[in-house]
Amino acid sequence: MAKTALILEGGGYRGIYTGGVLDVFQENGIDGFSSVWGVSAGAMNGGNFLARQDGRTMRVMLAFRDDPRLMSLYSLVRNGNITNPDFMYDEIQNRLDPFDNETFNAKTTPFYVVASDVIFGGPAYLSVDHLPEDLPKVQASASLPGISKIVEVDNMRLLDGGTADSVPFAVALGLEGSKPPEGYEPADQAVVILTQERAYRKPLDCEKLAIRTHRYDNYPYFLEALKTRGERYNAQREQLFELEKQGKLLVIAPEKPVTVSVAEKDGAPLLDLYLQGRTQAKARLDEIRAFISA
Repeated sequence: MAKTALILEGGGYRGIYTGGVLDVFQENGIDGFSSVWGVSAGAMNGGNFLARQDGRTMRVMLAFRDDPRLMSLYSLVRNGNITNPDFMYDEIQNRLDPFDNETFNAKTTPFYVVASDVIFGGPAYLSVDHLPEDLPKVQASASLPGISKIVEVDNMRLLDGGTADSVPFAVALGLEGSKPPEGYEPADQAVVILTQERAYRKPLDCEKLAIRTHRYDNYPYFLEALKTRGERYNAQREQLFELEKQGKLLVIAPEKPVTVSVAEKDGAPLLDLYLQGRTQAKARLDEIRAFISA
């Protein structure tokens, strides 16, 4: 049987779509992935999936979407992070909706999260082996440029993985030009869950606000990565859909333009996007099963 990786794009609260897809996976026994790769919100989704906590992404996003303790300008002014790390990675993680560390740590599936190396401007593929010890890696993957502090992990200075590699199918498949983590055996194929509809094109100046903060003027390689993110992202999606035509990827994406913002406060569009993910996953269950077992 072919080795199949699971690739999870980020996108802040748009990740509730991924949560809907993965909840259907769990409810229907869709597993057996050779590796799981998550970026930003995708990293959080991947952790919940491997901890077998269906519904947790949806619960957290809906329950705390408008809670200033989680994400607010007050938090940004007070501690330099628009998302309060103490509330997100301690209060919620350990008490309000506890993460199942025991189940996660018993997994046998390799789990990688993607961050961006602020010094060199490229991607850092971080193996999340044990929680809560590896939580800083997840935090780094989800720390948005311009509105988050740099996270230091293993002598690296890291920020949001989407800047360097938004959809890490190339490294998961070991394609030419990619640099898989040491010891990783590339997959033969991958299931990819996107959080933007298929026709989406990222604006070429998508990181202009982060650039204008001048926080990264002393990091020329990262600054270049910010400037070229839109162009690279759009090219990456073109390659992704070409590989889908070749049968190497199975892509699941919203069927209509996503109106949910990265920091959505309204519960109705969030619930609608979650249900879209569930509906699409249910409709394609047979196709997904056949692809994984090919």
